[in-house]
Amino acid sequence: MQTFFNYNWMVRKEWYQLCEQLNEEDLLKLRVGGMGSILHTFFHIIDVEWSWIRMLEGKPDVQENFDDYKSLKEIRTLDERYHSEVSAFVRDWDASKENRILRLTLKNGKDVSHTWGEVVRHIIAHEIHHIGQLSIWVREMGIEPVSANVIGRGLSATLDSL
Repeated sequence: MQTFFNYNWMVRKEWYQLCEQLNEEDLLKLRVGGMGSILHTFFHIIDVEWSWIRMLEGKPDVQENFDDYKSLKEIRTLDERYHSEVSAFVRDWDASKENRILRLTLKNGKDVSHTWGEVVRHIIAHEIHHIGQLSIWVREMGIEPVSANVIGRGLSATLDSL
């Protein structure tokens, strides 16, 4: 699990670097899929990761507004602000947390339960899904996307860097 968080963070940083070559118009252009734009999709990825982990920790979910983060620099600053809390949770993950239960009440009043393991895997898959959407969008602009390869990234050696 920790390896795939590390993978997502590594790929996200590479996407930020790739997006430095794009202008503000390209980053905010409304597109089909995702959250509608490249920057809003990054915002959503960061927000979902942080929000779910805060829920697992029993902390309140602070609602950020995308309108406050409409540049790549602001998105990266938001990511950096949340990363220490997220990485501490991931670093401290162990098998004893796998089957803990998160109980939620949905907006419609329905009560649901999820294991913590299910939630953290959702967070991982959620980002990978949206990164695929970014790949399609930059290909449409004639740009080679960031590699999705897990192999060759040295991830087994980076576990201590969480």
